[in-house]
Amino acid sequence: MTSHDPQIAFWFDFGSNYSYLATMRIEALAAARGVRVLWKPFLLGPIFKASGWSSSPFVLQKEKGAYVWRDMQRQCDKYGLPWTQPSAFPRRALLPLRVALLGAGEPWIGAFCRHIMHANFALDREIDDPALVGEVLAALGLDASALLAAANTEQNKLALRAQGEQAVRRGIFGAPMFFAGDDMFWGNDRLEDAIDWAVDHVAARIDLA
Repeated sequence: MTSHDPQIAFWFDFGSNYSYLATMRIEALAAARGVRVLWKPFLLGPIFKASGWSSSPFVLQKEKGAYVWRDMQRQCDKYGLPWTQPSAFPRRALLPLRVALLGAGEPWIGAFCRHIMHANFALDREIDDPALVGEVLAALGLDASALLAAANTEQNKLALRAQGEQAVRRGIFGAPMFFAGDDMFWGNDRLEDAIDWAVDHVAARIDLA
């Protein structure tokens, strides 16, 4: 891909169940259309708190939660993805998000994110565990010790905080969220729309510039 190829920004949190669906699908779908993915890990919790919510709305509203877990099973069946309702939801995901921020521009970012999502929503494992994150990094042939150390530097912690502040400025209110140019698309079910928009509209703007 060149700098003139269309791109979409993918804002996600490893604790977000619908981000799981999008994470497992986005790289292949985007590549098939020649679209570059900009990986944007961020913490969704502060977004919820700014709205006055102490947790996910799927937890706070019993009826919505019951719907969502059934919907997740249907969606995973649709896409051929494994699914286990997490025993803890939403799961703390600070460490893997810090690692993802480090790797956002690296070739391994997609595989890393899929492994972490799989651990959370298929294997029901604690994804904020350094041992698990290190296991994933090592499985990808990466220097787990170096990356874990880099993820926990003050500089990287501040960078993740800054990423969250950018999410607020962009008007993000949930995850997954996609941006194709200035256009926002919310939810896994809008992933294909975001890719189409990037191809049909954002690239066209670049060509005309």
